[in-house]
Amino acid sequence: MADKRLGLILNGITGRIGVNQHLRWAIAALLDEGIELDTGERAAIDPILVGRNEEKLAALAAAHGVERWTTDLDSALSEAGDTVFFDATPTEQRVENTKRAIAAGKHVYVEKPTAVDMDGAIALYHAARDAGVKHGVVQNYLWLPGMLKLRRLLDSGFFGRILAVKIDFGYWIFEGDWQRGQRPSWNYRKEDGGGIVLDLMPHWRYVLENLFGAVTDVSCLALNQTTERWDEKGLPYVATANDAAFATMLIDEEMPVHVATSWGTRVRRDDISVIQVDGVLGSAVVGLYDCWIQPRAASPAPVFNPDPANRHDFHGDWQRVPDNGDFPSAFKIQWQLFARHVMEDFPFPWDLRAGAKGVQLAECALQSSDQRQWVKIPDIPA
Repeated sequence: MADKRLGLILNGITGRIGVNQHLRWAIAALLDEGIELDTGERAAIDPILVGRNEEKLAALAAAHGVERWTTDLDSALSEAGDTVFFDATPTEQRVENTKRAIAAGKHVYVEKPTAVDMDGAIALYHAARDAGVKHGVVQNYLWLPGMLKLRRLLDSGFFGRILAVKIDFGYWIFEGDWQRGQRPSWNYRKEDGGGIVLDLMPHWRYVLENLFGAVTDVSCLALNQTTERWDEKGLPYVATANDAAFATMLIDEEMPVHVATSWGTRVRRDDISVIQVDGVLGSAVVGLYDCWIQPRAASPAPVFNPDPANRHDFHGDWQRVPDNGDFPSAFKIQWQLFARHVMEDFPFPWDLRAGAKGVQLAECALQSSDQRQWVKIPDIPA
């Protein structure tokens, strides 16, 4: 039997991310395991699923061993024993939902981006700070196996002086006419908070700043390349949001980072998301799970000659970094950390200010794209 209980209000949990990443890979596992605290005690989580569709809620609750669900958010917020509010609704609803939870005295943990614009993100951060509640933002990439292996390389000094970072992310999203699209239609409507810049720039900011240093400058070209799509009901609509972005950023005003993101590209690389880090002493290519390295002493000496065909196996020149252990779900790891933050003040720097920094990078990238110039990223005071 658990020593303590932590009541969770999971709002918008019937959506793609709520079901696949949070409910299936994190909450369901923690229902069985509980949360281990520094005191040696174990806390049981007691979630209530909140959404608009009774059928979906009942089915998800039954499938994942959750006893409580409701379509009434106000009723859920009124329960004094449920102290943590989580929001995975579409971005444009996040500020209003989360402010309601803060007003009800709940600690808040939300998906990114935290708002559709900087004003909303900062207002949300200030609301939580002024209310004295604990707050956090999902920044799951930090605990992906590939990122943990990259962190190991950085801490060991494997790269020496880092020269540059390249990020290549994207895959083909079907338009929805002859084959159903893999993402919700609102993602492609600017008026509904959609767009690849707002979706992914917050990811890149926390990844870069947690691994390499402060992102200080950005130059970006954002494009709307597929303007007609079909929604979940098979009806055509105008896709108004950007679906590709190509950016250069600077770390600490000096180190270049090249980022290519697109929902209109086909994968011919090691993973859907790949980060390459080049250093004087070695390079690494990092996917979501795997990581490959090429140290200085084992680097080949290619010679460029365009006349004969080059049949060299360049992939064969890289060494795979071993797992050296098990890797739980990144979402589960951060849920555990936030639960400990709430229950025993465990340090949790990934808060709503960090979330606002992600929205800020998206805004600066869009400003750069509109003006066709570099944009300096200002500091957000704590």
